[in-house]
Amino acid sequence: MKKTLTVPRGIQGTLAIVMVVALTLGSGVEGTTAADAEASPQYQSVQGAGSTWSANALDQWTRNFFDNYQGRVSYTASGSTAGRTLFSQGTIDFGVSEIPYTLSGSDAPDPKPKRPFAYIPIVAGGTSFMYNLAIGGQRVNNLRLSGETLAKIFTGVITKWNDPAVAKDNPKLTLPAITVVPVVRSDGSGTTAQFSSWMRSQYPAIWNAYCAKAGRSNCGITSNYPVVPGSAFVSQQGSDGVAGFVKGDAAGAITYVETSYALNEGFPVAKVLNSSGYFTEPTASNVAVSLLAAVVNTTAASPDYLTADLRGVYGNVDPRTYPLSSYSYMIVPLAIEGNFTVDKGLTLAEFVSYFLCEGQQSAEVLGYSPLPVNLASAGLEQAQRIPGGNPKNKTIASCNNPTFSPDGTNKLANEAPQPQACDKQGADQCLTGTGGAADTVTADSSGNASSAAATASAAAAAGAAGAVGAGGAVGAGGVPAAVDGKAVGLTAGGDPIVAGSPVDLPGRGLSLATLAFMLLAAVAAISLVFLPPMIARRRAAMAGIPRGPTRRRTDGSKKRQNSSQNRLRIPKVHLDNPFRKRGSAAASKGDS
Repeated sequence: MKKTLTVPRGIQGTLAIVMVVALTLGSGVEGTTAADAEASPQYQSVQGAGSTWSANALDQWTRNFFDNYQGRVSYTASGSTAGRTLFSQGTIDFGVSEIPYTLSGSDAPDPKPKRPFAYIPIVAGGTSFMYNLAIGGQRVNNLRLSGETLAKIFTGVITKWNDPAVAKDNPKLTLPAITVVPVVRSDGSGTTAQFSSWMRSQYPAIWNAYCAKAGRSNCGITSNYPVVPGSAFVSQQGSDGVAGFVKGDAAGAITYVETSYALNEGFPVAKVLNSSGYFTEPTASNVAVSLLAAVVNTTAASPDYLTADLRGVYGNVDPRTYPLSSYSYMIVPLAIEGNFTVDKGLTLAEFVSYFLCEGQQSAEVLGYSPLPVNLASAGLEQAQRIPGGNPKNKTIASCNNPTFSPDGTNKLANEAPQPQACDKQGADQCLTGTGGAADTVTADSSGNASSAAATASAAAAAGAAGAVGAGGAVGAGGVPAAVDGKAVGLTAGGDPIVAGSPVDLPGRGLSLATLAFMLLAAVAAISLVFLPPMIARRRAAMAGIPRGPTRRRTDGSKKRQNSSQNRLRIPKVHLDNPFRKRGSAAASKGDS
């Protein structure tokens, strides 16, 4: 006869709860899956490659985007030329470059891709000149260079740091007679293209003569820097490569690189002479002012929509202008084809909206300049063209970009400070440092009678700025002060330039279906832990097996007791004492 297992009431209640939850949530999941799929975006990871100039900003933004939105965007800083080529081949989802396809005046063919695409501005900044120079064992942090001097340095005309042209730009410095070591990019680079474009536009005779010497028949705007064999030029790959070389024990080295790399390395950048006769550095405010003179292609139907003609920036007469200011582009697809899917389009469009708005909050600290309102607005419109993008994406009113107010008023350019009097071309020279060495002072080595007083005054000013900077401010010139090579804080000696504030980005909540399955899994896990021992005990009780320390003695225990009693007993035997009292032996009766 089979025994029927009776489940205890407690266990019955637990099982009932599990079943009810499973049925209820299961029906809820079935009813909400379609709605959740439509309301909750399905992010798919996207991959991009290109500009090293923009890499520091993109690295930070991709991390922030994942932390706040759980969208995965990976980026490889392989150079602008590689980014444009890989995008044309369809092997990446987006490219990043400082220059567009088929740039006018380029020295090499760069055909546009067959896949539909658009340009979106990413971030603005200045091509700066990071250097490693010392006087009497003390590093120089306040170098100034005119445009012509720069052009001659990077074409091999000026080969010594004590050249009269360099001395003229730096009246408070007695520079050493060491070799100038120009460090250029060995890979295809948008930074090289921007720099060569500037030299070709402003100093065509110097640039063309150098190109001919390097064996280039057509040396227009180039992404591959020409090098004359046997010269002091050094070629390195990537922005981190050229910056790393200058940072090393390369006395006399100078390179062109995005300002953020100099900030990260704690190194100074040269102030460059602008059209108003002031030596300026590529601060966020100076770059923003400079780009107001850029001629942006605003014809939406044009394939070059949002690309810029920077010749107006080179000659901008505003005293705050930094001549080599520019911005980079993201190249995005406008059609679902190849490996690009609707879900990838959603991820890419939301990432674009993020970096055009909240992402620009960190631009200045990273060594860049936030995009002005005209470029951010046009970029948001382009994001709507990415297939799969969210039609409810951000607008200017909801875009928390630090350069403008919700009504579109340009704040950054209006609040940018004017240059100091000592930055004016002439006999005077500011002694405070720049870039990643903004909180330092370079001693006046000109030998003038007033040099000691000028150095002491500058040191006092830098010390005050450094004290403020330690609490979160920035050094002279409106750039972030460097503490152990890292940029911190805002502008010292006045109101902050960027009126940005921390933003709580909305997290991507879990869908109802996900929550339901999580709750069901928790209940099931608890049941699996507690049900087996409860059922085992119940079965033992039904089988009559005692448990615990209070169990009664069973037949088995009785048998064990009886068996112990039936063991062989050894009889007690009484033996006579063979010894007497005094130790003498007593003979037994049987002795003879």
